[in-house]
Amino acid sequence: MREVDELINVDDPAWPLLLQELSDTDVPVEVLPGDAETGRASLLQLQVSARSNLGGIVLNSGGLLVDSGWLRIFGSPGDADTERLPGLAEINVMPSAFDPAWRPGAGLVVAHDVLGGVFALNGGNPREAARPGEPGEIIYFAPDSLGWEALGAGHSAWLSWILSGGLHEFYGSLRWDDWRSEVSVLTGRQGLSFYPPLWSAEARQDLLATSRRAVPMAELLGLSRDSCLQFDGADPGFLGVV
Repeated sequence: MREVDELINVDDPAWPLLLQELSDTDVPVEVLPGDAETGRASLLQLQVSARSNLGGIVLNSGGLLVDSGWLRIFGSPGDADTERLPGLAEINVMPSAFDPAWRPGAGLVVAHDVLGGVFALNGGNPREAARPGEPGEIIYFAPDSLGWEALGAGHSAWLSWILSGGLHEFYGSLRWDDWRSEVSVLTGRQGLSFYPPLWSAEARQDLLATSRRAVPMAELLGLSRDSCLQFDGADPGFLGVV
């Protein structure tokens, strides 16, 4: 186990380069202020260094709101900002004090989207957890298919793909006219519930014929889990606590 100062005091921290990448992107990204104490504690618990983008975000920010909040990448917000966006520690139920025995289970949830989609960083044995992809790969729980998909990239490559505009194509069929104004008024603890649901034949055929309403993200994730269990008995596993 490495001490927190060893994790933070690295010769080539990722954060300055990430800030440059954020300034160069055409994708709207809001960087929320972070809480230094929470960031240090989270870095210690995760045992990742500030050399990684994951470590840089956790240590230096309260998270990233991408595309007017369509995608929420978790960091370490202070108490005043946790309603806007929960922290990585809260989402993954990390212990309040350092516990060397704690592990993020099947994977670390690093982001949610407004549809109830979940981005997770695979743990050491995805097959045992019935998840696709390789250890350390980003996977996505898709609310329109109720299953996990491997994205073929680690955390840093995934983040670069987002900042290069990858979300536009990724969500192409799931966005509607004026989605940005509808999404921008939500908090980081809310998502959009569709009726008929996104996985239904009706929604797949005509998204514009669905109705939408803001609901707590916990409710949205719970509905996805219940639907998975109802249809094929397969529990999607941990989707984050919010």
